Amino acid sequence: MAYPDPGTGGEPWTIGYGSTGSDVCPGIVWTENKAAERLQGHCLYFCAGLVKLSPKIVLEPPRRIAAVLSWVYNCGLGNYRISTFKKRIDAGDWSGAAEQCLKWNKAAGRVMPGLTRRRQAEALLMR
Repeated sequence: MAYPDPGTGGEPWTIGYGSTGSDVCPGIVWTENKAAERLQGHCLYFCAGLVKLSPKIVLEPPRRIAAVLSWVYNCGLGNYRISTFKKRIDAGDWSGAAEQCLKWNKAAGRVMPGLTRRRQAEALLMR
């Protein structure tokens, strides 16, 4: 069942494995298959976008690719494109990238415990 964004208490509504969009609204329910299909499509989309923006990422160990893909899936390609996080990754500065990753733990200007845990897990995979 769709749920409101924890940071705003409303938009964007989310369902499944973090899916948002115009078709996600209060009261909507998805099957496990629908959620898995959407996740697969999103992963392909964000992976292609990540490789386009940071082509050298494909040379990194799978743990780093997974961590950055998780961040991009959550924060978006637009935020990635303009971030210092991306600059550190493109420079091969993985310690600096991990530090930058940790800064993206807010929603609607508030530190979110769930995002803090997620960013800590991603940062560990980058080192």
